[in-house]
Amino acid sequence: MKKYLKTWDLMRVLRLAIGIFIIVQSVVARDWLFVGAGVLFSLIPIMNIGCCGASGCNTPVRKSNRKIEEVNYEEIR
Repeated sequence: MKKYLKTWDLMRVLRLAIGIFIIVQSVVARDWLFVGAGVLFSLIPIMNIGCCGASGCNTPVRKSNRKIEEVNYEEIR
């Protein structure tokens, strides 16, 4: 679970929060059509897909295991 949540960024959390907010507000207002929209907006960040489909707009995974290598330059005369 930690590995799954480690790849989440601010926009992904914000999309999930907006989806949950839409679900809650539509249940309070008893507007059941918008519950489906809220579920859709909540599934997008959970499944890490974008608007274009499963392989179109996925967000890249942040790589934090990169080692910085020092580059040595030699002057040629």
